[in-house]
Amino acid sequence: MTRRGSAVIKRSIARDGHRSSVSLENEFWDALREIAGSKNMTVSDVVATFDRGGNRNNLSSAIRVFVLDHYRRSSEHTPAGQPSQTPLPQRQTHLKVP
Repeated sequence: MTRRGSAVIKRSIARDGHRSSVSLENEFWDALREIAGSKNMTVSDVVATFDRGGNRNNLSSAIRVFVLDHYRRSSEHTPAGQPSQTPLPQRQTHLKVP
């Protein structure tokens, strides 16, 4: 079974008072917005919580790792068979699977 690739979307994020372009798959943008909404923060504010330190070269990768870690941590604290408090984001588009 093969799956079509997700569209990569380039958006701007405020970073240290400047706009930075970030390219991510749409599913990661959706997840990042959902995480930000659950914390009553903007996407830029959420990114600022982990966009610190010496290695700031690849923000796209840092965001992917943050999103993955967020959902992994939320599933670790959920009893087996129970729905997570933070459900995985629903896909915005429907792909046909052959």
